[in-house]
Amino acid sequence: MFNGFYPHYDLEARIQHTKLDSWGDIPSARMSRVEEPATTDFQSVMSGLVENMNTQMNAPDNLMKDVMMGSENVDIHDVMTAMAKAELSVNIATTVTGKVLQAYDRIMQIQI
Repeated sequence: MFNGFYPHYDLEARIQHTKLDSWGDIPSARMSRVEEPATTDFQSVMSGLVENMNTQMNAPDNLMKDVMMGSENVDIHDVMTAMAKAELSVNIATTVTGKVLQAYDRIMQIQI
C-alpha cells in the first residue's frame, strides 16, 4: 500500500498549546511530561493529592469567573477542560480512598 514508505511525524511538535497550559497551578498534560515521585512517605503523598485535588476543584470556578468578566485570556474550552480534570480528580480520589479503606480492613482482619 505504501510501497515501503512510512512517514515520520514529530507529534509533540504538532500539539497546539492552549492558554490552560500556562494558567495557574494546573499541570500540563503534554506528551513529554514525566513525573518523578518526590517522596515515598505515605502521609506526604496523600496530603499532596488532597492539595492537588483542592486546586483542581477550584480551577473551573476561577476560570468561569474570568470568562464571565470578559477576560480574553480564558475561553470556554479552557473551562470545560478544567471541569473534566476536576471530575477526574474526584473519581481518582474516590477510588484511592476506597482502596485505602479496603487495605485497612484487610490488615485489621489479620490474626496475630
